[in-house]
This record gives sequence, C-alpha cells and structure tokens, in this order.
Amino acid sequence: MKKTVILALSGILVATSMPAMAQTYRSDVRQYRQHDRIERGLHTGRITPREARRLARQQHRIERVERRARYYNNGYVDPRSARKIERMQDRANRNIHRAARNGHRW
Repeated sequence: MKKTVILALSGILVATSMPAMAQTYRSDVRQYRQHDRIERGLHTGRITPREARRLARQQHRIERVERRARYYNNGYVDPRSARKIERMQDRANRNIHRAARNGHRW
C-alpha cells in the first residue's frame, strides 16, 4: 500500500512538472546551428568574410535580446519576447541562406 501511494505521488509530480519544463523558451540550439552554418559557409567559401561578420553581428543582436528578456523576467522569456526572438531568428536564417547562395565567393 505504501509503495503504491509513493509511486502514485511520484507519477503525479513528474506529470505536473513536464508541462512547466516544456514551456521554457530555449533558442540555444537554433543559435548554435545558425552559427555553425555561418562558420561552415565561411570555411567552404560560400560566405565571404564580410558576409560572415554581418551575419555574426546579427546573431549577437539576437543573443542580446534574449539575455535582456531573461534578465527582466527572472530567467524566463515571456511569450511576446519569444515571438520577437523567433522572428529575428527567422530573418537571420533567411540571410544565411541568401548569403550562402548568392554566388559571391572569396
């Protein structure tokens, strides 16, 4: 009986903590992938050094916006800031795509 109650309580605890974990906004993986794409493009010559600097500055601006949002919201990104960061990352993704395929080589 005691084991059943403990298992039930632990199951409830795990089930209620999962949605809270899913709601936290993390853009680290996307930032890492975009930075990696810039580095690979620079290494292969598909992105010029000038384009790489411009794209890296854009990535730093996104990181700064996210840090500021976390600072003002006790470590979390509110939905409005998350949408803004998402739009900025979408724009950066398009810029990386264009820079890699615009035909400028170094």
